[in-house]
Amino acid sequence: MNAYTHGVALMRRPGPDLAQGIVTHIDRVEVDPVLASRQYTIYQETLASAGWRVYEVDPAPEHPDAVFVEDPVVVFEDLAVLTRSGAPERRGEVDGVEAAVRRLGLRVARIEAPGVLDGGDVLQVGATVYVGVGGRTDETGAAQLEQLLKPLGREVRRVPLGGVLHLKSAVTALPDGAVIGLAELVDASALPPIRRPAEAEGAHVLPLGGRDVLISAAAHETVHELAGQGWRVLPVDISEFEKLEACVTCLSVLIPDREL
Repeated sequence: MNAYTHGVALMRRPGPDLAQGIVTHIDRVEVDPVLASRQYTIYQETLASAGWRVYEVDPAPEHPDAVFVEDPVVVFEDLAVLTRSGAPERRGEVDGVEAAVRRLGLRVARIEAPGVLDGGDVLQVGATVYVGVGGRTDETGAAQLEQLLKPLGREVRRVPLGGVLHLKSAVTALPDGAVIGLAELVDASALPPIRRPAEAEGAHVLPLGGRDVLISAAAHETVHELAGQGWRVLPVDISEFEKLEACVTCLSVLIPDREL
């Protein structure tokens, strides 16, 4: 493990009904819960190897999608914004996440009805916050987030979505701010130039600090490409979660120490 510590990584263990999680834009296929649990543990260990302290949110076994802890909360400096999902069946996931961020000493705000917003639709690139507006997030939710972030000096920009679950299902950003992803799934004019990865799984990267980048092990060519550019690439197998439209960003919320 690295000698330094970057901060806290919120995670939530998958529940017994994981296989019943929502799928929207892909066909449902069988999920192996035992393999998913093993992959979750390896993901945790990979974050720890990069210097992050894993902090587990209390389980929510009644919510199959609760493992995707990115969606109920987004964190900016010392502010945790609790979301209100466009999928009503996921709104009960917020309670346990709220308890966790309060224990960590974060200030708490929330998206209020009738607005809806999922954390998977929020991409932070420096002081700019891109918000995907589509199935799980609407204009009202985006506007509320914009008001909450104005005192922090963040600029919110809307990104209309096409046939994709979340903004970060289509595009993410490397540590240097370069956007990588599938331009045809979003209104690309609302984003900086989008670099296309070698394969679809390569659209999803999670910066871990410094040169460290987490990426799906399924993105073989993108792993080699990024490594060749000097990034320290940490591939993780998340195949069982990918069957539920998840990617590497979905399984954690990173809270750097400077934000605590």
